[in-house]
Amino acid sequence: MMDTQRQFEHKIYGSPDYGYVEIIIPGGETLKVEAAAMATMDTNIVMKTKLGGGFKRFLSGESIFVNEFTAEHGPGTIGLAPSSPGDLKHVYLDGNQEIYLQNSAYLASGMEVNLDTKFQGLMRGFFSGEGLFLIKCSGVGDLYFNSYGGILQIDVTDGYIVDTGNIVGFTGGLSYQIRSVGGYKSLFLSGEGLVAQFSGSGTVWIQTKKVRPLVYWANPFRPSKG
Repeated sequence: MMDTQRQFEHKIYGSPDYGYVEIIIPGGETLKVEAAAMATMDTNIVMKTKLGGGFKRFLSGESIFVNEFTAEHGPGTIGLAPSSPGDLKHVYLDGNQEIYLQNSAYLASGMEVNLDTKFQGLMRGFFSGEGLFLIKCSGVGDLYFNSYGGILQIDVTDGYIVDTGNIVGFTGGLSYQIRSVGGYKSLFLSGEGLVAQFSGSGTVWIQTKKVRPLVYWANPFRPSKG
């Protein structure tokens, strides 16, 4: 797994605030893209919509459809804009590693990258507040994912703790347990949420913003009836 190796030529703009990526698809090749992420494309690129994991992706909170963009009669450029304001990252999967993404983080990948879902377990998913399923990415090729806020890459060699709302993704060499920071009294009174305590060796990508505090901040400004 390397950031410097790549299958498609690409250029990322607007990071870390409003990530946007332009990807050159070679003639005859295809790029898988999350539904509604396409912003621009050359006229020789043709789109087909297919089921992308079916009911499993539906359970993960993602669209059950994935769009496939093929460059016909020569290379073509496509521009992708994630739905949330934030960073965008590229990783090349070399076939020896797996990456697990939160259910809103996947953006696009090559055709040889396999997308599946991993059940976190009822206790982990329910108490983390981040969904019961993760997106499992494996195989060979380019993988693009996005965040809410900037993305920081952290190499873990022993143990590390991350708030569940800040996790974007992590590599398959890591395991984790969901727990509270300072007991259940602190959970309800401190303003801090639940955390994932990682163990093992691998990489964690975290986002600098969390969606839930934004919702709490914006709630008083909502129009009230009557």
